[in-house]
Amino acid sequence: MQMKKGSLLLLCGVISATAMSQTTEDAKRSIYYERYATAKEQLQNIVKTDPANAEGWYLLSKAYIMSKDAAPLKQLLAQSPAAVKEEPFYQVAYGSYLLSAGNKDSARYYFDEALDKKGQKNPDLLAAVANAHIATKAGDASYAVQLLDKAIERDKKDAALYTLLGDAHRKLGNGSEAYKVYSAGLDKNEKYAAGLYRMGKIFVSQKNPEMYLKYFNQALAADSNYAPVLYDLYYHYYFTEPQKAMQYFKQFVAKSDPDKDNDVLYTDLLYLNKEYQAAISNAQQLLGKNNGDSMPRLYKLMAYSYIGMKDTSSAMTNMNLFFAKEADSNEVAKDYELMADLYAAAAKPDSAAAYYVKTAEMVKEPKDKFPYYKKLSDLYKDLKDYRNQAKYLGLYYTDNAKATNIDLFNWGIANYKAEDYVQADTVFGTYIQKYPDQAFGYYWRARINSSMDSTMEKGAAIPWYKQLITMIENDPTNKTNKKWLIESYGYLAAYETNQIKDYKSATENLKKILAIDPENKDAQQYIAILEKKLSADNNNSPTGSNK
Repeated sequence: MQMKKGSLLLLCGVISATAMSQTTEDAKRSIYYERYATAKEQLQNIVKTDPANAEGWYLLSKAYIMSKDAAPLKQLLAQSPAAVKEEPFYQVAYGSYLLSAGNKDSARYYFDEALDKKGQKNPDLLAAVANAHIATKAGDASYAVQLLDKAIERDKKDAALYTLLGDAHRKLGNGSEAYKVYSAGLDKNEKYAAGLYRMGKIFVSQKNPEMYLKYFNQALAADSNYAPVLYDLYYHYYFTEPQKAMQYFKQFVAKSDPDKDNDVLYTDLLYLNKEYQAAISNAQQLLGKNNGDSMPRLYKLMAYSYIGMKDTSSAMTNMNLFFAKEADSNEVAKDYELMADLYAAAAKPDSAAAYYVKTAEMVKEPKDKFPYYKKLSDLYKDLKDYRNQAKYLGLYYTDNAKATNIDLFNWGIANYKAEDYVQADTVFGTYIQKYPDQAFGYYWRARINSSMDSTMEKGAAIPWYKQLITMIENDPTNKTNKKWLIESYGYLAAYETNQIKDYKSATENLKKILAIDPENKDAQQYIAILEKKLSADNNNSPTGSNK
């Protein structure tokens, strides 16, 4: 059988068109699965082989914009032939690029040109323009809603249109309307994985794991190749079940485009699964393949792995490499906290303190600073640097809803030990105001004022010792009370003896000591001395009496 030449050419044309159609569908499928690198490669081959393929140019622009990498589009679109530039899909492609670059007015011109050419009746063109407005920062989501409402009027059965409309509402911050629209799309196709996935994302924003896991699992059941949902499942379990996260991550990698970031994420998962040596080996291999300066996070990851292996020396070495190579803007408070912990473990408190200070400075929320103030106060306490201990106890206590009377007490004691008596007195003054029924405040104000008035010239401690006695004199059997009463009566007696020469009152206070501690030799000795003094004074007094 012999075939005519014209028929052969026609058949070749049909075969070529069919192959091209299949390739374009493959590219659409790649975009749907968010395999943008694959889609770019497919579409560049399409427009190279068939530069008049306007839809190919549009899909190429979509792949770049959806992957947040629109910059190369300017040069790529410039390579298109003049004839295709009047085609609606190409005009959408160019308008999408302009919108991604923030040129709203110019983009609108090309979109209007595309839609004026009977595009208002073409749901695919309407969706293409809407997608550009949803995917780009400068896009108008309200306008996207209008376009998609028109598209759905033309094609009420396409679940993808409803999903895109839901995306537009989500961009507008209208989650309830997005839910309704996604639901309407799933009524058209209950197995549409992208729609199920988007439903789940609504509940991610609401922090409702029960609901988002429900939709994510439904999406996975509907299409096990839908990689975006695999990533979200990995991310969810990353924080709770590292082994399960690893399973989903491996599926995600197998069903998505290669990405060097995945190598780092995998190494991170090895660490979370306590495969520390494997994590270190993997990180070292990656650093060997790439310039270590370009992947500084791996040094931090190795540091954590070495900590897991209880090798703090190697951990510190790798953290120092991380700080040397990482940009300051990428460092977080936890990085400095880790270094502080490592220096503390290495018995280098000065360095540890410096890093805890830096950690506290980097933390934004005031309430999140308190744990670091506490660590600093404990660190300086061990160093017997009471001035700095007092400083950070003060920062820890002030405006801290979780601070207790013990924290206030410790702040006052640290100031006392630092010999900052004025501040110590102020702190224990606050203690008395807050806890007037507790004796601690009165006792320590007495001690502090005694230190400030060491010669007893002003009798500054007297009022506080007297208030203390009033509070605790009815319970002298308590060990602490007994000790404080002896000290209080002894101070009063000393003041009365040395400053105001009231030997009678001094003797009475010393006898009160003997009433609770009969074997107190100091009290016995001083009473004897004072009684002799009183007796001698009485004998020498014209009236026969004295104080």
